[in-house]
Amino acid sequence: EENMTVTEDFSRVENAYQMEAEVCIIFSDFGKMQNVCNLLIEKLGTSVTISPPHFYHTPEAVDTLRRQVCVAAVGNTRQKAQEVCRLFGQSLGKPLLIREEETKEWGGHMDGHLSNSPDSLTLQERIQNATAYASCRVFAVFEIKGKGNRRKKLL
Repeated sequence: EENMTVTEDFSRVENAYQMEAEVCIIFSDFGKMQNVCNLLIEKLGTSVTISPPHFYHTPEAVDTLRRQVCVAAVGNTRQKAQEVCRLFGQSLGKPLLIREEETKEWGGHMDGHLSNSPDSLTLQERIQNATAYASCRVFAVFEIKGKGNRRKKLL
């Protein structure tokens, strides 16, 4: 597959042949990675060595995170505006202006950029160091409709 590379090495040791294989797989699902590792250890025992995973974020994944955070920020802004309108007996209309004010990203460090040796960290620490976070601040202006106007439109 496109997310897997296999390197094989055959050698002769005395009267026998020995094969060593290195399999590198890129997983996008942590659970699948754990299942494959467990299956390999179960079936191959001590003849298999599993290296610690290297975590990274693809540019597409980071872009998706940015979009999701911005959409969530707009949704939160709309929900808060609706609550304020209800408080004053009004109803929220369509958005007149939505502007992304500020986006922040942090975390998501790769193994090679850590001060500690990647092998000295626990799996949980490695996951925590590789987790990416983002926040977005938006400015939105919504149309406000009086409840009386809404009732007239229904009649």
